[in-house]
Amino acid sequence: MRIVSLRAQYTQAPFGPVRVAERAWDRTRGLLGRPRIEGTEGLLILRCSSVHTVGMRYPIDVVFLDRHGCIARIVESLGPMRMAICIGAANVLELAAGQARRLALKPGLRLQGW
Repeated sequence: MRIVSLRAQYTQAPFGPVRVAERAWDRTRGLLGRPRIEGTEGLLILRCSSVHTVGMRYPIDVVFLDRHGCIARIVESLGPMRMAICIGAANVLELAAGQARRLALKPGLRLQGW
């Protein structure tokens, strides 16, 4: 997986490292079996509009992005054994619980860098 830094439109500081899941296996696996993500780390899953946390042991923030990289929906602290979907989303950014709020991410904001 390649690693990038993302930047929210109108902000100066990039955040990351963000791993980009492009291959089918990486997209399917997501964060399952990986250590808890910390700080501003994240996982960007391309070509994805829904996620689940079956088998995970910790909550995550889920940021749904449209095909232009604009935030369509944010689900904060999605707990284990849950599912989230966003019709019209093209990609999903998974962050540590609480990071979407700390980074001041909001629907309509555009993310760049991948």
